[in-house]
Amino acid sequence: MRHPEIKTLVQWARGSDWRSSLQHSSEAHALIWITRGQGIAVVDGVRRGIGVHNALAIPAHTMFSLDLGKTGFGLVCLVPAGGPILMPDISQHLRIRDVTSQNELAAILEAMQREQSAARPFMDEALNAQASILTVWLRRAMIDHGTPDKPSATERLMRGYSALIERDYKSGRAMAVYARALGVTPTHLTRVSRQASGLTAADILTERSLHAARDLLEDSDMPIGQVAATLGFGSAAYFSRFVLQHTGLSPSALRSRSTERAPRANIA
Repeated sequence: MRHPEIKTLVQWARGSDWRSSLQHSSEAHALIWITRGQGIAVVDGVRRGIGVHNALAIPAHTMFSLDLGKTGFGLVCLVPAGGPILMPDISQHLRIRDVTSQNELAAILEAMQREQSAARPFMDEALNAQASILTVWLRRAMIDHGTPDKPSATERLMRGYSALIERDYKSGRAMAVYARALGVTPTHLTRVSRQASGLTAADILTERSLHAARDLLEDSDMPIGQVAATLGFGSAAYFSRFVLQHTGLSPSALRSRSTERAPRANIA
């Protein structure tokens, strides 16, 4: 990814609900602007109700899920991580009530869409310039929302748990191992997780592993046994039972079904 990109949420999810509704992360920073519908986002392990004129800023490699239902619509601006465009290093949820601010953001995103569609010379420079304006808008909106409250103990624990999962989900470690690393019991972590996210701690870990599994099965030609090993499963048989339990299909059936819909990319 060489420059910022604009996509609809459907395009970002490539038409598959699970790509957004299961816990996962993005390689790029994301600014999501909801223009229709309402739903639920779980970011850093904390559940948030979202709706029209809500903006979500999600840093790269931050674990999240998003469910707007069938009628929801929104745009996402993806900003390459490690580049010159400044983005928040902590997730933000902004409810934009000021009409002028709403119109400003819509105009910036529309200008980026036009630039991206036209693909004229110097498009990269133009998109970077517009993305810089976008981040100015975002920082002003954050100021308008005032100084955020100090994170609660629940939020700190869930943020730490989510960060550990995102770092280590390929290790195959059980939830209890993460709990010990955070200095709490599995029972306490489960109770806090259910309160904060609506999901148990084990559910969050399962969703992250399942998203990664489906991604590799449906978008690559990596052998199924290698997929299992890559994601820390002890055996291909255990991996197959995991996928079957959570999708209703075996890994090979899931891959075959996705092949019928679209070609897969090779993974070196």
